Amino acid sequence: MKKLSALIVIVISCTAFIMVTDKFKEGDKPEFIEPSKQRTGDAVKGFDYLITGDYLKSGIPYSLFFMGLTKDTINFLQRSGNNKNIPYAFTAVKAPNGELVVAPNCLQCHAQVFDGKLIVGLGNSLSDYTINREGAALFAEKFLKNLTGENAKKYEAAKNFIRSIKAISPLLITSTKGVNLADALAALLVSHRNPQTLEWSETNLLTLPSEIIPTDVVAWWLLKKKNAMFYNGFGRGDFGRFLMASNLLTVTDTSEAKEVDSHFNDVLAYINSIQAPKFPKPVNESLAAEGKNIFSITCKKCHGTYGEGAIYPNLLIPENIIKTDSALYTSNYSNPQFVNWFNQSWFTSGDHPAKLVPYRGYIAPPLDGIWITAPYLHNGSVPDLETLLNSKKRPKYWQRNFTAPSYNYDIPGYNYETKNAPGNSEVYNTTLKGFSNEGHYFGDKLSDAERRSVIEYLKTL
Repeated sequence: MKKLSALIVIVISCTAFIMVTDKFKEGDKPEFIEPSKQRTGDAVKGFDYLITGDYLKSGIPYSLFFMGLTKDTINFLQRSGNNKNIPYAFTAVKAPNGELVVAPNCLQCHAQVFDGKLIVGLGNSLSDYTINREGAALFAEKFLKNLTGENAKKYEAAKNFIRSIKAISPLLITSTKGVNLADALAALLVSHRNPQTLEWSETNLLTLPSEIIPTDVVAWWLLKKKNAMFYNGFGRGDFGRFLMASNLLTVTDTSEAKEVDSHFNDVLAYINSIQAPKFPKPVNESLAAEGKNIFSITCKKCHGTYGEGAIYPNLLIPENIIKTDSALYTSNYSNPQFVNWFNQSWFTSGDHPAKLVPYRGYIAPPLDGIWITAPYLHNGSVPDLETLLNSKKRPKYWQRNFTAPSYNYDIPGYNYETKNAPGNSEVYNTTLKGFSNEGHYFGDKLSDAERRSVIEYLKTL
């Protein structure tokens, strides 16, 4: 059953910090993102659906789940019934044939235990995509197919989940822990789906990209300020449609997708209710005040203002200004099939459609709660705020502890060890494609004292 435990920890499935001090050249100005109409909903219902809802209707049979994992006695979410002893990133739901199964939920990527507390909405920076789970899926399939009588229903309930894991796992592997492969996962899933009916195809309908590009996971509490989703701001229209896209892992057809979609206005309402965690340590108020003045001069043009009368400008920053790793946004141009699939799919239909609009650059995000969202840049290549604001200090190879992670609250970010060469899967290698820590050089122009005060101010956001 060890192979089964490997299967049930599958991850289903973005925190750049940008300061601009130079005057923008003609034609190189940031682009404003127009707002899109969003559905309203009930935040309480949204949270309940998020942690107990059946937006995935296939998974590991409940009676087999604990053969691979021990019961969770912490119960961070204070769930009851069948979910009481299931880890927070999974949910027990009824499959269409009535069999109780355990499926991954959105908290696989959008929650993390930090300093002993579960922070819902914090991007999971500890995920592990270095393992090929195809073998575990094949083992589970063989085991469940051998069940007979009433137990034969268990395979039927797990079939869609196992089918997807078998298809995507061999192509969803990276060399480094801690990065997210949501973009690659989305492309893999849609490659097996008819865009209009969402029905599964055993063969790929699209030519898949040959390279896996990593990303970080954006904190959910920032979404309420944003007019577009994702690091490159190409998620336009109804946000709920993007949020419910994890349903593609097991969805049967558009009738099921429509039912799931009907709940995600409530989920969006809950996400919009999340507030950034407050910095838990003392802050040097006088130093923070100095930092606020510097921030107002050098940073607010892109990142906005905070506190009373806060304004967020919703700007996309072109590649020749931000100069960060281009692999993530260029993948949308080098492999346009995914964008075309989405923009011709069921997701663009109805009275609240969504669409993808590629851009050659990245969005300048809000900075609420930035102290807790390390590592930084859109690919998680920079370990803390000090190195974010001083590119000369950024390590080429660095390693953090994934078993017992520790945080440096002084220059917020993960404690790490600089390495002289690439190493095991816990070593971040910035020389790999998509993993570069280049760009965002604007903090280099500040003095050490100015950087220190800006960091102190950022703790207050």
